[in-house]
Amino acid sequence: MNKMLNTITLGIAALLMGCNAPVEKPDNGKQPTDNDTTAKVETYITTADGTMRFTAVAREYAEGLNMSPEKTLTFNPQKRYQQFDGFGAAITGATAFNLMQMPEDRRQQLLQETFSVEEGMGYSYVRVPIGGSDFNSRSNYDYTCCDQKGIENFALQSDEVDYIIPVLKQILAINPDLKVMGTPWSCPTWMKVDDINTKAPYSGQNKWVGGYLNPDYYNDYATYFVKWIKAFEAEGIQITSVTPQNEPLNWGNSMSLYMPWDQERDFVKTALGPTFKREGIDTKIICFDHNYNYDNKEDQKQYPLKIYADSEASQYIDGAAYHSYGGSPTELDVIHNAAPEKNLYFTEQSIGTWNYQSFGQSLMSEMKNTCIGTVTRWCKAVIVWNFLLDDKGGPHGGPGACATCYGAVDVSSKDYTTLTKRSHFYAIGHLSKAFKTGSTRIATSGYLPTGVSAVAAENPDGTYGLVLFNENEQGVTFNVEYGDKFFEITLPAQSITSCVL
Repeated sequence: MNKMLNTITLGIAALLMGCNAPVEKPDNGKQPTDNDTTAKVETYITTADGTMRFTAVAREYAEGLNMSPEKTLTFNPQKRYQQFDGFGAAITGATAFNLMQMPEDRRQQLLQETFSVEEGMGYSYVRVPIGGSDFNSRSNYDYTCCDQKGIENFALQSDEVDYIIPVLKQILAINPDLKVMGTPWSCPTWMKVDDINTKAPYSGQNKWVGGYLNPDYYNDYATYFVKWIKAFEAEGIQITSVTPQNEPLNWGNSMSLYMPWDQERDFVKTALGPTFKREGIDTKIICFDHNYNYDNKEDQKQYPLKIYADSEASQYIDGAAYHSYGGSPTELDVIHNAAPEKNLYFTEQSIGTWNYQSFGQSLMSEMKNTCIGTVTRWCKAVIVWNFLLDDKGGPHGGPGACATCYGAVDVSSKDYTTLTKRSHFYAIGHLSKAFKTGSTRIATSGYLPTGVSAVAAENPDGTYGLVLFNENEQGVTFNVEYGDKFFEITLPAQSITSCVL
């Protein structure tokens, strides 16, 4: 009997060792294509040292019983959390401009690799400016879609018509389920005032920076949103969600508008929400869209909760969005615990010369905080900042705009062909590959090595996604159990591994 067990154990060990042999492939997110019909677990690995970048590894289920249950991570589909809407990056005017400068075949290749569910990473949610932002098609160029006074003068501009819309159409042809979030950086300047109460005309030195929304123009500004949504719909682009203002507590961006919680509440409940309802707009309204620490403004802390407390405003609001330029993602726990019926979204984090010491350092930090730290705290989506910038960090706006930012991918401005794929690209790719739109996060239980994080979800097609994050400076090996099947997995040192089971 002992001899028989030894034989079985040796056989399984030999099988599992074979399963862990990496199969290198082009860096395009495609599944293994070596006609290996026994490989039933799709596995993709990125390491901090850069030797593996979304590299496919052929892996099989082991046959027979799990011989090491004490070192096994198991799925618990009965314990369920939030449903995921998707993961992605911002398609700003700058990003779309850079994409449109690329040769058509190279642009298609990059977008296919990024957005294709079957053949690529499956990015599924993008954020688009409503009008201009601090990253438009050319430097020091600011605009909205209604710069001439009078809402009847609304019209899409060159950034939308020539760059953003064509890019979105190309992405939608690759991934028809793409979700789009719209966000304004500023209202038209003729809608701004110095002070909400006196309604004194805005006298800022640069009228694109700062100021308040004049309450007299609440209805016009709500109409502005509706016209923008309908203009995109006319091009075949459905707008999933909007936020009333990007970074409403940021006075100093190159395009900005100061909108404290009580004004956002009043704008939503008296104008934006009712106008959407009257016009039959089912686009979700997501409030706040700024930092975890509320820019250290004491009277603005828990900004979303203050809006939710007003039932008239709350009825129109789906949830709240957060950025990570200040504070901790633990704030998401505070907001969820206080209002579990509302949704949460992560909508911006940038990388640049100030925080990108190396590919590996950034990858580890982003995965821990921007990715794992948000999805395990109820976020339905994770969207990072610019998808594609040029090698000069642009085009970007004037004073107040980031002049030292990187994109998730950077392209050479000399040939618009040579690409540098940075940590953002892979971190979001690992989430989007494992967790399809409409998937539901589920619990895991059992064994998990120290220094390893695990997030699992059940996908709409019946598959399961698993993202494993190893912070250790050495590799770790353990088992994953899935129903009546299991497989052994080895996580390289400081790495991300995504599995589709």
